[in-house]
Amino acid sequence: MTTILYENPIFLEHKVPEGHAERPDRLRALNLALEHERFRALKRQKAPQANEDFVLLAHPEEHLRAVMKEIPEEEDTINQLEADTYASPASLQAALTGIGGVVAAVDDVFSGRADNVFVASRPPGHHAEKTKAMGFCFFNNVAIAARHAQKAHGAERVAIVDWDVHHGNGTQDIFFDDPSVLFCSTHQMPLYPGTGAKTEVGAGNIVNAPLSPNAGSDHFREAFRSRVLPRVADFRPDLIVISAGFDAHHRDPLAQINLVADDFDWATAKLLELADRSAKNRVVSVLEGGYDLQGLAESAATHIDRLMRG
Repeated sequence: MTTILYENPIFLEHKVPEGHAERPDRLRALNLALEHERFRALKRQKAPQANEDFVLLAHPEEHLRAVMKEIPEEEDTINQLEADTYASPASLQAALTGIGGVVAAVDDVFSGRADNVFVASRPPGHHAEKTKAMGFCFFNNVAIAARHAQKAHGAERVAIVDWDVHHGNGTQDIFFDDPSVLFCSTHQMPLYPGTGAKTEVGAGNIVNAPLSPNAGSDHFREAFRSRVLPRVADFRPDLIVISAGFDAHHRDPLAQINLVADDFDWATAKLLELADRSAKNRVVSVLEGGYDLQGLAESAATHIDRLMRG
């Protein structure tokens, strides 16, 4: 397998208030884990900054302008967009670079430069709805990746699998009535943002597999086996996009799901098998949550290692 990892120092410049969970140290912890010799063959590239027009693949221009309006100009200033979402002077550039990373990733897997790609970016994106920034997220990276695959590469079917412990309400909102995109999510319920019930099915393309608080590996794997994997297999996507949050790890402070790094390895392997069947191995994975530094580093490193090994 050829795996590319996209990163960029600008992601560290997206500043949040002291004590905020979604902090630059998350990427520093991952970078330390990637110093292990097993990652010597990993192709690490600098994510490019996307043009603002790519935002419009998933959001109306009014949303883009609303976010831009909240970006402060003065150094060391942090503006609050909503309850837990903040912007600093470099935040728009960081968000656009995250989009640039997913766009480049899609181009890589469709051109054959890579079998799969991991985008190590922040701010995350899966809570960003069509017209609302929320949950630490400005723009929906995985939604933009799916739309770019359809528009630029003729992908007829894209599957998005979200295993972040918080439901990807933004991704569900964007694709709720679009049968060309399958959205499957495992997440804790009840928990922020309050969406993700099994009854939320969209145009038959929304598959939610909620987990009860204190669920562990067996519950997660059973939800994956019974609800997520069969639907992805039947859908036969041209591309699989992963909203790769690692906050379902047992160490994470924001939820009560008790996964270990090996669970993310297992889930990654299962999705790689499905990508081999219908998508010519094409997988794009994008960092979402994960707020305990050790849990995030171990889990994300395990995920990336599995992407490399296939």
